[in-house]
Amino acid sequence: MKHKPKRRLLWVAGIWVPFFVLAPIVLPSKASAQAPAPLQSQPTRDSGAAGSASETLQSLIDEALAHSPLIIAARRHWEAETRVPIQEATLPDPQIGFQSFSVGNPIPGNDLQTNNFAYFGYGASQDIPFPTKLRLKASIAEKEAESARAAYEAQVRTVVEQVRETYFNLFYLINSLSVLQQTYDEFQRVAHITEAQYQVGMARQQDVLKAQLEMTSIVNEEQTTREEFDQGQSDLKAIIGREQDSLNVRVSEIKPSAFTLDDRQLRNLALTASPVLKQAQALEAKSEQSLKLAREGYIPDFSIGYTYEKTGARFPDYYMATLGIKIPLYWWRKQTPAVEQAALEKDSSHAQTYAARLSVMSQVQNQWIAIQTTDRVIRIYSDGLIPQAEATLKSALATYRVGKVDFQTLLSAEIDVLSLRQQYYRAIADHEIAVAKIRQIVGDAR
Repeated sequence: MKHKPKRRLLWVAGIWVPFFVLAPIVLPSKASAQAPAPLQSQPTRDSGAAGSASETLQSLIDEALAHSPLIIAARRHWEAETRVPIQEATLPDPQIGFQSFSVGNPIPGNDLQTNNFAYFGYGASQDIPFPTKLRLKASIAEKEAESARAAYEAQVRTVVEQVRETYFNLFYLINSLSVLQQTYDEFQRVAHITEAQYQVGMARQQDVLKAQLEMTSIVNEEQTTREEFDQGQSDLKAIIGREQDSLNVRVSEIKPSAFTLDDRQLRNLALTASPVLKQAQALEAKSEQSLKLAREGYIPDFSIGYTYEKTGARFPDYYMATLGIKIPLYWWRKQTPAVEQAALEKDSSHAQTYAARLSVMSQVQNQWIAIQTTDRVIRIYSDGLIPQAEATLKSALATYRVGKVDFQTLLSAEIDVLSLRQQYYRAIADHEIAVAKIRQIVGDAR
């Protein structure tokens, strides 16, 4: 999720509204207004958040791959599904039976020595589905296992992408905090200059209050940004499988990644490597096998049995073999609706595969556009806008010291530099997030 820099109120819009807030600090004399509380100490990119000095983005990814409960659950489900095909390809369990046949009395063994109809029987029977049915059942289970494997791969890439996205957002937030600190320090210097000029009658008290107001606004924005940073730390710990009371993650400096693949190459890679598309294709293949199995429901199944019947010592033993055929007698109520159901499921899965393909192509194209756009935006900020804004601020500060420009011009220059610096780091984070999403789609999980 992209985080856009906050649009901060200019003094023109805010000077009238928050007077009830500023009332306690307005002084009737030429003394300066009370300065707002200074910013809290900022977490640094390499050492501000407690944690291991050797911790890198790749080490966080490795940790997530090893400990993420979502990945572990998906892997175990896939492994469980691989045990199903051999079960489906195996004959049903045989049945062993015992018989007692007595004459003239229900007691087992009665008249066993006096009547040749009395016996004890021992036998076994086996149901035998039509041979191709077992093969089709095993094939369906194999496709289900393929789907589970693709789902596992998709989960791995999703978790890796979440680690990267959260990390890049933390990079933006920590740099935003640093920019806010720099701007706060600059406003302090401006406030001191304005207060000194006010004491000698070269500035208005309103200018002093405007400076104080902007410093208070920065403190407020700093608190909001810090809250987002702490929430990002919490989210990242959950993604990589850490407890919330563990050490925070260190955030390192990030430079925009070089990306040379064009959109056509990305689409070709996505068609062959997207786990989401592979999962949809596996489910479509499963539905095709299910339709074949449903059509074979019209074919009878068999059962065979053999029984040994032990009579008394004076009589010969009996031996009996049986062959049974299961007739699909109610085919119009069972087999035919089953075939229709399987055909509809096949059409549905085909449409879902096509929808997954279109979605993957759309995501690839959108992220490629985002990469190209942020590449240009980063260059515009670094080579043009930020240097120009900083030069304008430097000039405005120098001329304000000697009273050649008004305070509003200096204030606008300060706000412009703050906004552009924040947008620059936001563009870098968005660029890397788009690259991470591309990797998730085309299969580069590492």
